[in-house]
Amino acid sequence: MNYEESLEYIHGISWCFCKPGLERIGELCEKLGHPEQGLKFIHVAGTNGKGSFCSMLSSILFKAGYKTGLYTSPYIRVFNERMCINGEPISNNELAEITTYVRPIAEKMADKPTEFELITAVAFEYFKRHECDVVVLEAGMGGRLDSTNIIRNPLLSVITGIALDHTAFLGDTVEKIAAEKAGIIKDTRPVLFGGDDEAAYAVICATSQKEGSKCYRVDYSKLKIKEATLNGTRFDFGAWRDMKIELLGLYQPKNAASVLTAVDILRDGGFDIPDDAVCDGLLSARWQARFEIIQKEPLVIFDGAHNPEGIDSAVRSIKHYFNNKVYVLTGVLKDKDYEYIASRLSEIASVAFVMTPDNPRALAAEEYAAVLTKNGVETLACETVEQAFGLAKQKAKADGVPLVCLGSLYTYCQILK
Repeated sequence: MNYEESLEYIHGISWCFCKPGLERIGELCEKLGHPEQGLKFIHVAGTNGKGSFCSMLSSILFKAGYKTGLYTSPYIRVFNERMCINGEPISNNELAEITTYVRPIAEKMADKPTEFELITAVAFEYFKRHECDVVVLEAGMGGRLDSTNIIRNPLLSVITGIALDHTAFLGDTVEKIAAEKAGIIKDTRPVLFGGDDEAAYAVICATSQKEGSKCYRVDYSKLKIKEATLNGTRFDFGAWRDMKIELLGLYQPKNAASVLTAVDILRDGGFDIPDDAVCDGLLSARWQARFEIIQKEPLVIFDGAHNPEGIDSAVRSIKHYFNNKVYVLTGVLKDKDYEYIASRLSEIASVAFVMTPDNPRALAAEEYAAVLTKNGVETLACETVEQAFGLAKQKAKADGVPLVCLGSLYTYCQILK
């Protein structure tokens, strides 16, 4: 298969009627010779902040001289972003080559793997072939039954935080979701919790004790933000002084504090990570679609917040960076808590340009506009993303008002175009 044929095959796999579990990914990895068993992993789960955490930590490990794999989901622009080594995505040719190798093995299975399971197996084979020193492995939606959880003996398990999202699959309480995420905690291997929720922490601590794993928690009382502008953020965290990140959003210093805590744990475990690698890695870390400036004139910011916790963080950041209300371009999926999202957006949006995201689960623009109007926001429902963005950008430029796009990651590529 060539690259295009490989993507067509991967995306053509149905997952809707598959029973959750690790049996399929386990069988596939066994038939591939267990490519995951020769690798060292830092396993990362959580509701929000996983991508930023993984980006910063992988950047630091690369700067420290380790050949570093990075596995994330979903991709933002191109599929290849899902698996990188030293910051470079897998090439088209190698993705096609490995998918061609994995396909006949997968198709001989009686219970064939899902799309995510297949992609995970391809990534394991990719990292194995390149003999990565360490792989920063982001879990998908959950933890316990996530296909990434086939790995054993991670160097460190990380749960960035717990909040209500994907409740139909993971449970309708913080405790239930925490139990699913805590499924990545392995026998005697250390775990780091970066969240604030005490109920979630109690579940994670209980799981850690059961597994004999030492549980660490990020001490945010040591975090002091010294400066946070649209040019970046300077902060202190414990003994780490005058650290700088260019990732925007008031939530990013907290993500960085989690990363710095992880660095200390990894150092205790034998990793050689010099201070200058930490500083350079944090400063050079990039993560698309998280309070990202995508245009400066007029000022256009994209943030992929799409659940209550993410929206809360985005709203706090908008209030910090801007003195007045902003214009908002927004669209949501109908399985999200859009009533709550609309109520929070009313605090920062003077005008909302509403569109329907390009996704089968999308909430119709007219329906979402009605909810925003009910919350006191002047609203304009548009037929397409292109129309909404064109009108929003034109008005933002004419009025000198920043435009913030948020509510769904699925609009990112369309807006960039």
